[in-house]
Amino acid sequence: MKVSALLLCFLFLFAAISNAQSVWNANLDGKLAFYQTTDFGIVLAGTNNSLYALDGKTGEKLWRKNHRGLDETSITPIPSTDLILVSLDEGDKSRVEAVDLLSGETLWRSDKLKGDVMQLAVEPEQDLLVAVLVKKAKGKIGAELKRSPVIHTLRLSDGNEIWKKELDSDVEMMPSRFGENLGEIPFTLDNYRPPLILDGRIYVFYEGVTSYDARNGKESEREKFKVNESGLALTEADVVFDEKFIYTSGRGKVRAVNRQTNKVEWEAKDLGIAAEMAVVGNVMYVRTGGQFTRIKDGETEEKGSFGVSAIDTKNGKTLWRYKGADKGITNFVFADTNTILIADKDDLIKIDARNGKKIGEFEHDVEKAQFVLINESGNAVVGGRDEIAAFQVSSSKFQVPSQTQFQSTNFNVQNAKQLGTWNLKPEANALWRVKHKAPSRGVFRVIAGIALRAAAIYFRYGGLATSALNIFRGASIARSILNLRWSGLKSRFGSFDLTTLASNSVKNYITNRISVFGIASRTPNLLNRISGLQIITPSQIRSKIISGVAQKVTPSRENLQESFIDRIDPIRQVEKLSDYLLRRKQFADLRGNYMYFYTDLPKPFDKKGLIGVNIHTGKDARFVLISEPDARFTTDETSGLLYSADGNRLQAFDVLDR
Repeated sequence: MKVSALLLCFLFLFAAISNAQSVWNANLDGKLAFYQTTDFGIVLAGTNNSLYALDGKTGEKLWRKNHRGLDETSITPIPSTDLILVSLDEGDKSRVEAVDLLSGETLWRSDKLKGDVMQLAVEPEQDLLVAVLVKKAKGKIGAELKRSPVIHTLRLSDGNEIWKKELDSDVEMMPSRFGENLGEIPFTLDNYRPPLILDGRIYVFYEGVTSYDARNGKESEREKFKVNESGLALTEADVVFDEKFIYTSGRGKVRAVNRQTNKVEWEAKDLGIAAEMAVVGNVMYVRTGGQFTRIKDGETEEKGSFGVSAIDTKNGKTLWRYKGADKGITNFVFADTNTILIADKDDLIKIDARNGKKIGEFEHDVEKAQFVLINESGNAVVGGRDEIAAFQVSSSKFQVPSQTQFQSTNFNVQNAKQLGTWNLKPEANALWRVKHKAPSRGVFRVIAGIALRAAAIYFRYGGLATSALNIFRGASIARSILNLRWSGLKSRFGSFDLTTLASNSVKNYITNRISVFGIASRTPNLLNRISGLQIITPSQIRSKIISGVAQKVTPSRENLQESFIDRIDPIRQVEKLSDYLLRRKQFADLRGNYMYFYTDLPKPFDKKGLIGVNIHTGKDARFVLISEPDARFTTDETSGLLYSADGNRLQAFDVLDR
């Protein structure tokens, strides 16, 4: 009897797993136009009729606002705060509202902001918000769409405008997603770096590099150049800075702008496309060339010349150049302060950061390699859309792994010897190697897009774990400034090539510091409940503002149709809000450990789904049983769930640990 009962339980469990039953389903009032996760574990979802906030763990509706015609560019989270911006276009009326993510209340609205908020930067302690808006930004994939962005500088606390600037000319925009038969879709500014607030100045990067005084909008020096080289997105590196300079790239050169005088002190010329920059000590390292996303159709294209250069940050003198990556190039990472790793189509290459000399090279045998990262063991992981492999790089020479280090039984290591150079087959070089091909069934372009998004999920959470050398180690100011910017790259990460995502993931650092303006700032006994999370209230912000006084804001409940917070007693309300703040802290502490692949699952599943490979061990450690995910699916690693839309339903599926 006991055996029969156990067998019956197993069969029920197997049936449930095999059918990929969702953890929860949320039925909304229309077909989902978009959905996105937030740092608080709350999922925002929009239909043709409403905007919803759902509890990511349970699917419970937290609030609903009656807004029609929203799409994915209508919602913009303000980083390191509890606010989102909602762009509303109602015929002749257009406005932007700042909405409390936790309660759905509107804290302020501005009729001066027209269009959709495409990118923004925020400095809560100075009560500054920079929002870049574009009007009528819709078109068809493959068609060129140009618009003139408008830069608005506002007081964060009440939305009052300080100044605005419209760009002198139109700039090329890119589709919000790629696919077939999509019709007219929103276009974005994801092909440009988001604004940056630093030293009381605002830097924008749409027509080159321009900076403005944050308080009055006075323009400083401008260098104008074509940002999207050859129709490719994000070909120029994001800015980096140290105590003295801010460094920008463009026109084949790097410029050092003095942070005190705002004057250019030196230029390093004739570098080529500077796709990635990092400052370590008194040296700037620049990757030139790489793989980029084509704005027209979302395909990946290579652009040279390929190499790495080192520049003296004191005077701009080029210390050395490495040009040996003549077959393409991935991002670069540091194995330690003196060792740079890159990969091209064929080889993993080890460069001495002190002199630029190649100190190791061997075939990685990863098809269409697009990234390299360093895992917790200090091993290099080279990967592409359907394969990753790990290599030991800790010594002065690449090492042949011993037989006990191999994680796969497919590799013949009987002839492996401790050699300074390699003479083995490429697959034998790896400590471990994992390959999961995308399913061949279905519409290929859709399958390819889902497979890319699956692999790209890691770089949404990878953050500083992509390199053993934390480029910003000890520089907490740099971390927080880089975090106070938002671009669609945060939510539309599956539309970009993996090289771009890998080079940007080091910037995806979420701090344990948050400014609250909504219900969390008005709830007694809440702000001290979350250990390790620094919570700043509007009163603390206003006391630090040198000039200008923010007006008191009275929250509006207009268009708020449902509110879960209103239906619970004060004690449970505090507990609920505390839970969301705790999730925010957990998100800040999160580091990516899994690379996901969309593939045909092994037995006993025998269906399509996702496999999560642990990048530290090479083990197939996770499974998601979802055969046909929506192309915009995403995961929440803190709750262990995957979200996917199906008509008017948003569904959550378990990420199962093996």
